[in-house]
This record gives sequence, C-alpha cells and structure tokens, in this order.
Amino acid sequence: MRAALAIAAAMLLLSGCAALGTSTPAKPSKVAIANRTHEYPAPSPSRERVIGGAPSADEAIREFAAAYINWNANSVARDMLVLAAESVGQARSATELAASETASDYELRRGGIANRGTVEAVAPLESGNSRYAVVTLERTTATSTSAYAGLAAAWHVTVATATQLSPNRWVVSGWQPEN
Repeated sequence: MRAALAIAAAMLLLSGCAALGTSTPAKPSKVAIANRTHEYPAPSPSRERVIGGAPSADEAIREFAAAYINWNANSVARDMLVLAAESVGQARSATELAASETASDYELRRGGIANRGTVEAVAPLESGNSRYAVVTLERTTATSTSAYAGLAAAWHVTVATATQLSPNRWVVSGWQPEN
C-alpha cells in the first residue's frame, strides 16, 4: 500500500500537480467584499488628487473645520467644493454631497442664511487611528427671514479623521458631525 501511495505521489509531481495544498487563495472580488461588508471598496485616498495639505493632522482638521462652519447662502456650495478638493475619502464624498444639495437650495438663498463659528477644540480620540474630536461654537443667522431670530450660538461635535499623504502633508479623510 505504501508503495502505491509513493508511486501516486510521484506521478502527481511529474504531471505538474505538485502545487496541491500550497496554492494561495484567490483575492475576493470587490463585489464579494461589498456583499460581505456592505461597502464597496474605494480607491486608496492617496490616489485621489488633492489640493493643499497641512503640516500636521491637527492643523488640517482645524483649517477644514473653520472653512466648513463659516459660510453664507451665496458661497456655501462653492465652499464645499473647495473643501472636497482639499480632502479625500469619506470627507470628500460628504462635502461633494453638501455642495450638490446646497447649490439648488432656493430656501437657503431666499432666506439669506449664513453660519459663523469658531473651532474651540481639536483633540485626538483615545481610539487612535488619526481620529479627532472637533468642538465648534456656531451661530446661524438669516437676513430675509425671522426663522433664526434670537437663536443662540450652539455647540457642535464632529469626529474627524486625518490621513498623511506625504511627510508634512496631512488632509482630512473623514468628517462625521455628531449633532
């Protein structure tokens, strides 16, 4: 019996089937990954063309936040497109969507709505992964409607993620307002 197994093994080797048991599994398709994770794998953020960047993650997030919260009805769509060009990944998608939604918002322009605020704090989260808590103090006003009259400034918290594209070049890659 041993002799028969040895002959069979030798024949497999000679016929080119020696790779049995050592083959590498096939890489799953993007569709298979999407079916399992409910997310379609996007290109790496480093492949996206980005304008600018900051020397540190903290500075990239502070600059992004300041631009994100300071806008008026006439500039908000354009401001969001600039932020999209200066960011990658989910942050780019979020600001592109905001630009699209605000570009045709008649009520926003008709009411003369504007938002002004300050970035009060940016602090790394204990979970790491270049994630930060961003605290802003913002006030929304309007020139052509009383809807925002007497509205007090409000605190807002956002979870932001930064990605390093190269030495001394950080950009925002995640932007998730929490309230």
